[in-house]
Amino acid sequence: MPGGQREKADAFSGRVNARNDEMQRGTIRAGMGGWNFEPWEKSFYPEKLAKTKQLHYASRQVPTIEVNGTYYSTFKPPTFAKWAKEAPDGFVYSLKAIRFATNRRILAEAGESVERFLGSGLSELGDKLGPILWQFAPTKKFDPDDFGAFLRLLPEKQDGVKLRHAVEIRNPSFAVPEFVALLRKHGVAVVYADHEKYPAMADVTGDFVYARLQTGSDDIPTCYAPEALDEWAGRARTWAEGNVPGDLPRADPESDAPVKPRDVFVYFITSGKVNAPHGAMSFMERMKG
Repeated sequence: MPGGQREKADAFSGRVNARNDEMQRGTIRAGMGGWNFEPWEKSFYPEKLAKTKQLHYASRQVPTIEVNGTYYSTFKPPTFAKWAKEAPDGFVYSLKAIRFATNRRILAEAGESVERFLGSGLSELGDKLGPILWQFAPTKKFDPDDFGAFLRLLPEKQDGVKLRHAVEIRNPSFAVPEFVALLRKHGVAVVYADHEKYPAMADVTGDFVYARLQTGSDDIPTCYAPEALDEWAGRARTWAEGNVPGDLPRADPESDAPVKPRDVFVYFITSGKVNAPHGAMSFMERMKG
């Protein structure tokens, strides 16, 4: 084969191999919590950028943002529609579900709160709606029957828009095989929490993976140290390929979910928040390699 034809063939082969790699791996997205944070006006946003332009800017630096405000307040359809319009194609919002649905003694009685939250207009986000995060207090212990009743309250769709649900638990009583089996039964993901106190569970229980990295530092320009970012990038690739990182704890190491490509959402949250956007951006740079 002549040199020119060989170069074209090699280039074509490289593009095919790259597409094949993408087909064998889910989409990996990293972001931070929210976009309104005063210290970011010096550490992240361009000088003199108007607050009204912050979402437009942030949504073009990272491919996803976890919205924390929906945990405390109910928003209206025009707000969700505005968020959808301001973000570019391919961008995804994760929404933290309203606290009234999860901060209760009997979860089985949360139906009205769940319906009110899901019906508040979040479907206006359309294909920019990512996972719904249902977060539970550290005092909430695992009750299989009650938690199972709560999971049955979570619908697959809202106004025709597909919903993906993730739960973040903060009590060690959940770190048992029975909890993993219950989540898999309902197709709900368990949040992997990189946290100093909360239980860490890398079990794959849904068709996507959700990780919250919460041990960063304001003293590190990228929130997490470069070597730690390298490690998390490798773990994200492993999850995206359908496997489980071998160096992370699991509640049920004897049971595996089917191996298939999964989307992965990684958020830099809590500690190191001043530099969380740069952590997410540095993480995404590693996905290019």
